[in-house]
Amino acid sequence: MHVTHHNSQFYNISTGFRSPVLQPLFRYIFFLPLAFAGVAPLHIMFAYAMNQNYGTLCHTNFINSKLGWWGYIFVTPSHHRVHHASNTKYLDKNMGMVLIIWDRIFGTFQEEKEEMEYEKLKFGLTKDVEDKNPVNIIFHEWKEIYKDFFIRKKDLPLSTRLKYIFLPPGWSHDGSSKTSRQLQKLVKQEENAVKL
Repeated sequence: MHVTHHNSQFYNISTGFRSPVLQPLFRYIFFLPLAFAGVAPLHIMFAYAMNQNYGTLCHTNFINSKLGWWGYIFVTPSHHRVHHASNTKYLDKNMGMVLIIWDRIFGTFQEEKEEMEYEKLKFGLTKDVEDKNPVNIIFHEWKEIYKDFFIRKKDLPLSTRLKYIFLPPGWSHDGSSKTSRQLQKLVKQEENAVKL
């Protein structure tokens, strides 16, 4: 569902407002443990609203600074630009919405590189959506999963077809497509070969 937020080829405040339409159907599930632990619903709603506001404000190109010590603990626009970039080096990085320390702890942190040092950030999906119809923008990834499961891979055993649903995006049984980790490994190998 989150692909709706990431399909914009621009990075600005309007991208911050591109929330998945179907998100309310599942988002509450993540808050149930807090409610069962006794946290007041109003407190949960307030924390969620502050989280969303902060995250939305990080969708800007106007702040280029890394913001010093703040950027070591909290997500900055620079960190979140990396999260939205579809360059191979930046895929699946900087997942935090308020605290960047979790990405630093779990090894998913990637600093934004200067354009001269590395390629320019490219926003949007790794494969652009040709049909920009709003319904297609919302459901195109669902349609692709359906095609993988029922049409393209129908000759495969059920256990293999299920992997197209539950394994990382880009996984394929025959290597015809790659996950972000596999792509990043290939890029590192190419960079090391060039250095030699």
